[in-house]
Amino acid sequence: MTRRVAVTGIGVVAPGGIGVPAFWDLLTSGRTATRGITLFDPTGFRSRIAAECDFDPAAHGLDGADTVRNDRYVQFALVAAAEAVADSGLDLAAEDPWRVGVSLGTAVGGTTRLEHDYVLVSSAGADWGVDHRPAQPYLERAFSPSALASSVAERFGARGPVQTVSTGCTSGLDAVGYAATAVEEGRADVIIAGACDSPISPITVACFDAIKATSARNDDPEHASRPFDATRDGFVLGEGGAVLVLEELSRARRRGARIYGELGGFATFGNAYHMTGLTQEGREMSEAIDHALAHARVNGEDVGYVNAHGSGTKQNDRHETAAVKRSLGTHAYRTPMSSIKSMVGHSLGAIGAIELVACTLALHHGVVPPTANYTERDPECDLDYVPRTAREVPLRHVLSVGSGFGGFQSAVVLSREGAVA
Repeated sequence: MTRRVAVTGIGVVAPGGIGVPAFWDLLTSGRTATRGITLFDPTGFRSRIAAECDFDPAAHGLDGADTVRNDRYVQFALVAAAEAVADSGLDLAAEDPWRVGVSLGTAVGGTTRLEHDYVLVSSAGADWGVDHRPAQPYLERAFSPSALASSVAERFGARGPVQTVSTGCTSGLDAVGYAATAVEEGRADVIIAGACDSPISPITVACFDAIKATSARNDDPEHASRPFDATRDGFVLGEGGAVLVLEELSRARRRGARIYGELGGFATFGNAYHMTGLTQEGREMSEAIDHALAHARVNGEDVGYVNAHGSGTKQNDRHETAAVKRSLGTHAYRTPMSSIKSMVGHSLGAIGAIELVACTLALHHGVVPPTANYTERDPECDLDYVPRTAREVPLRHVLSVGSGFGGFQSAVVLSREGAVA
């Protein structure tokens, strides 16, 4: 019999809200955390806005060694993981370390420190031959994304399956989905799963400027991220991270854990089509949705909420609107579907995990977060996008979908405990 997977702990570092209570308050109030970039001087860039985390490592329990050794995205992971583990009530020191794993995702890894130190060692790019001496002592940790999972595993003594997943903007969904599969298959009993990214740096902004994927609404950053709205002009870059503690359901019940819900379905597919392009009919995302629902043993008409990828680019919003209609049929028109990227921006590989924490809280509280800034209907996006105001909805099953550069399409199904026999 397949083992079932419970979510017993959650933690988050997000723009506008460090920690679960502040994050949930932001979402349910419909506030936005998008603003002009302050992490570097964005003068001269096409898009000069982002959703930044007001993050003080020391205030959140990290010491000097943590900040010297680890890039910003790893610091996010350590803080979010600490909150999630504490929330779960687990004493990991008492667990068999070979049965505890880590699965974390990132799209761009140590970009922040790599770019910062490249400027140092190359005289701001003037020298082709670099001088390593000005570099920070732990630069090699930024070079390898594996530092993300290994740092968290070291902190919590996890010796089971440990992996860093990098599948673009679906990295968070995929890292959590692969973790759930490992618990289902009996390779671990507990996995710290999620994703983190800190991509707000000149090179990242330049990359998205080049393809005009990000919003240029620099004079109104608070309202720049407007998924599904007819006037949208691209996504707003973000940063942050989130962690979920996944645990085999029966053992969670035996120890009397609070169970936020069950992670019963996961699927991911590639479209073999284009690095950044999407087909209009949405078939590839629809395949992921269909397989995730089948994995969870949930019928499409039982989905009570869809957490959209909702990046705010025209091709993405039309693509996933078509995919949800393809998979849910007429039920899609009766199903609330919203994008929290309207409030916290698009943190690339991290956002899928942040959205899963939002889904977990939606399921737990029976409240669907809104799509902020949605005011003008696009005839090609004709579903219920929960405009501007959170909505109370009794939920048994929620679906979260993601789409990533490279053609990745992923879906995760979360259910209230006991909602699936």
